[in-house]
Amino acid sequence: KNPYSSEFGSQVAFFDVDDTSRTYTGDRTEFIGRNGTLNTPEALTRLKLSNRAGAGLDPCAALQVTAALSAGQEREIVFSLGAAKSEHDASELVRHFRVSGSAANALERVKNYWQDTLTTIQIETPDPALNILTNGWLMYQALACRLWARSGYYQSGGAFGFRDQLQDVLAVTYARPGLARDQIILCASRQFKEGDVQHWWHPPTGRGVRTTCSDDYLWLPYVTSQYILHTGDVAILNETAHFLEGRRLNPDEDSYYDLPNRSVDEASIYTHCVLAIKNGLKFGINGLPLMGSGDWNDGMDMVGRHGKGESVWLAFFLHDVLQKYIKVAQLHGDEEFAKFCAGEAQKLKANINKNAWDGGWYRRAYFDNGTPLGSAVNPECSIDSISQSWSVLSGGGTPDRSAVAMEAVDKHLVDRQNMLIQLLDPPFDKSDMNPGYIKGYVPGVRENGGQYSHAAIWTIMAFAALGDNKRTWELLQMINPVNHAKSPEETAVYKVEPYVMSADVYKVTAHAGRGGWTWYTGSAGWMYQAILQSLLGLKVEGNKLYVRPCTPDHWPSFKIHYKYGSATYNINVIKHTKTIAIKDNGIAIESDFILLKDDGINHQVDIQV
Repeated sequence: KNPYSSEFGSQVAFFDVDDTSRTYTGDRTEFIGRNGTLNTPEALTRLKLSNRAGAGLDPCAALQVTAALSAGQEREIVFSLGAAKSEHDASELVRHFRVSGSAANALERVKNYWQDTLTTIQIETPDPALNILTNGWLMYQALACRLWARSGYYQSGGAFGFRDQLQDVLAVTYARPGLARDQIILCASRQFKEGDVQHWWHPPTGRGVRTTCSDDYLWLPYVTSQYILHTGDVAILNETAHFLEGRRLNPDEDSYYDLPNRSVDEASIYTHCVLAIKNGLKFGINGLPLMGSGDWNDGMDMVGRHGKGESVWLAFFLHDVLQKYIKVAQLHGDEEFAKFCAGEAQKLKANINKNAWDGGWYRRAYFDNGTPLGSAVNPECSIDSISQSWSVLSGGGTPDRSAVAMEAVDKHLVDRQNMLIQLLDPPFDKSDMNPGYIKGYVPGVRENGGQYSHAAIWTIMAFAALGDNKRTWELLQMINPVNHAKSPEETAVYKVEPYVMSADVYKVTAHAGRGGWTWYTGSAGWMYQAILQSLLGLKVEGNKLYVRPCTPDHWPSFKIHYKYGSATYNINVIKHTKTIAIKDNGIAIESDFILLKDDGINHQVDIQV
């Protein structure tokens, strides 16, 4: 234990084995040995350890058990590693897992949890690589790494990101909607009374950073709206959460790190969302939202540092938030705010189409001094993908301009040779433009001109929204990590795990096609949504299930197996006609959706589309 730890001073860690003949050492030097290494530690040559532990040693924890087995003999030895709130609680845990069968039972519960969670939705398509990724790995990555560990090989963090984990739970609403509900309420409790939020914070104390980042707080109404639409759980709007209290940022500050106080004031989730939306209605001279110290792209932290820079992407995102919250307000009986959202969305769309179009695509932002970013006049970052994709996804662009913009994405940002979709091009390098720390990345790496997988997935979702099934499928295949390691040669280029999403893929010449930061990336959740919703067209609204696929022409059919409570819906989607025809266990359904019933029955559903 470490009583000097400000956050975990009372915690007690333990290491145990259920064999009374064990020996141990708390001395790393004894375990490794003089001039030894972890490849050949001296402890493995010893019959027993010294049973020495305590202050003054180079600390480690090593347990040694000797076992002799006859031919065909089996023996189970259980090691327990963990932590508890006190020494008493730690001892209780140790005693519990020394009981025969306790560890095996715990492992079985873990396996059952994952089996139940990962099989909520299973797909059968003509593409094995797509099936492998969707039927386990993406959901596992989003849950185990993003929501629970909040850490990975490339980022050992543990913090909650306000926007980060809110985005992640969009993918778990099918299998574990309760986790999404909990995350919404948790994030509401990290909102300051002024409407802004902690960009990230560390549990359990909640110490974190307050910033002028302009999009964080808007993810609360966005995800809440999506959650309610999917689950029908309008009651979440009446749940309450306290606010945070802390000093406001000074005019010359873009962030500070501190431990805020919990306010005595609390409000409903509905009110927290309304406050977030109103806090986002801060506009510059072009009528577009102020960028602050970055929007979704944290690396563009200098664009609006002086409080005048505007974000085109944020304009599209805010438009989407306003549009989605109209229905939420109506469900809550607040027609006045519904009308307010509709009016603000209309004004914002007019300003977007007046001041954000560059001629061949939408601009990305405006610097404090009014200089455009993401414009053909820029020598670097002349085009950025997320303005184009969100012009489609948000409905904030005009159909004709959005179509032209997505063609520009395909022309300038899709790199078919290296199987990646760039975030922006050309990368920041030698020009006088200073958008922020994004310029510190090597050109062609991460956000600076490489593939940033969030944005690549949004590009695919946008093409699907346009009904372009050919490019939707082509680009989805390109960024599927399984397809980057189908041969030794491809594996040597990609270099990272092909069964989880990578946050980025390099474009820089010497390492083109190399995967970057794996595991701890929200792109896993977005990829899951893109496959289920954009490609396969699965959409659940309360107890209604729709299927509107955007699959490639060469697919004759595909299947979705969906567990809804005690019922299972085995859905066979057959390409047949433009007229939708649905049968549930042989009975024709006149509506264009399946009415889900938690009735314990296996439903065989045939859908012709």
